[in-house]
Amino acid sequence: MLLEFSVGNYLSFKTKTTLSLLATPIKEHLDTNIFSSNRYDLLKGAVIYGANASGKSNFIKAMSTMRRLVLQSFEQSSADELDVIPFLLNVETENTPSSFEAIFIIDNVRYRYGFEVDNRAVHAEWLFEAPKQAEKPLFIRENDGIEVMKGFPEGKDLEERTRDNALFLAVADQFNGKIAKKIMQWYNNFFTISGLSHEGYKGVTFGMLENKLTSSTLLNFYKKLDLGFDDISISKKPFDPKELPNDMPESLVKQLVTDLEGAFKIDIKTIHKKYNSKGKLVGNVEFDMRSQESSGTNKLFNISGPVFDVLNDGGVLVIDELDASLHPLLTLAVTKLFNSKEFNQNNAQLIFATHDTNLLYYGNYRRDQIYFVEKDSYGSSDMYSLVEYKEEGKTIRKDRSFEKDYIEGRYGAIPFIGNLSNVVTEWQEK
Repeated sequence: MLLEFSVGNYLSFKTKTTLSLLATPIKEHLDTNIFSSNRYDLLKGAVIYGANASGKSNFIKAMSTMRRLVLQSFEQSSADELDVIPFLLNVETENTPSSFEAIFIIDNVRYRYGFEVDNRAVHAEWLFEAPKQAEKPLFIRENDGIEVMKGFPEGKDLEERTRDNALFLAVADQFNGKIAKKIMQWYNNFFTISGLSHEGYKGVTFGMLENKLTSSTLLNFYKKLDLGFDDISISKKPFDPKELPNDMPESLVKQLVTDLEGAFKIDIKTIHKKYNSKGKLVGNVEFDMRSQESSGTNKLFNISGPVFDVLNDGGVLVIDELDASLHPLLTLAVTKLFNSKEFNQNNAQLIFATHDTNLLYYGNYRRDQIYFVEKDSYGSSDMYSLVEYKEEGKTIRKDRSFEKDYIEGRYGAIPFIGNLSNVVTEWQEK
């Protein structure tokens, strides 16, 4: 369970910026949108709004980058770069490390883990735990060395085994450290996906549809959304090199044959009812999912696997551009799964970026779940929640029309378009 995520000096975020899933004392949607864990009341998610190029995707990319660095750190060589870009629009930050930190709960223990890195090395790293209220360090890493505390014996004698560009936590995990393995598993259940490039996630959906324990849940979800088909047919057969195009270069064919040896080709068909001229049902027709169904249906199918996988396991799912290609009601259906006691019994959390303002009205989000991102005149992104926003020194009331206010620019984080008629006139005069 995620409590907070913070990033600083990364892409468009110059200063430290935090998204918190700790519920504030406001009395909104208490039965659906929050859950209690140990001594904390936590939110089941957050929605992020902002103009194009405001930094929404950069914040989600920061989450993805931290996850990648944690899970892939040990696999890299000492010569590999870390692919981390700082805030480049200021001379004070362009050559300093980026910082990432997450606070989360595992087995009723709160952990705070973070690091500072540039493209070549880890400059700082820290891990704290709080079994109760007080927080104590497990290890602290600075440029001149790593200090391992008594509460982290699994890290002893691993200091010299840690490369400059590797995370100490990942090294401890490779040597079967008990705490390190728990944290690695937590990050393994911390998913970040793109709502624009979603083809790569359909494998998860295939796997869940092949599993009898999970297939019925997905199929029932599709039927409730009235996507136009009645069932799904999946065929799986071994990869056949004969199906490759005849004009493909021989060298590429050989490479693919080697890479895809033992792989399977999966075809998915949607089943539609067929009627005669009198409206009588006469049979079924199969449609190819990719070529004959809409882009929205394909997207919903592709991301439904990760969505229900996280719901089943109780992890964290982060989605950029969730609403792209989806009807507003489909976007609403996905988000409501996480506030459902029926589907979200393991307290999974959903964080997503969107332009769909309908959710500000129909989504039933609390003010502490709604975040806005905007850039200042120096190109630096800032993020704030609606519960933090002050208007004439007062907080925003819960009975306000959040959607209307946002479109009118009362909360910021929207594009400044100006007078469109002037833009058209100037263009016509050219």
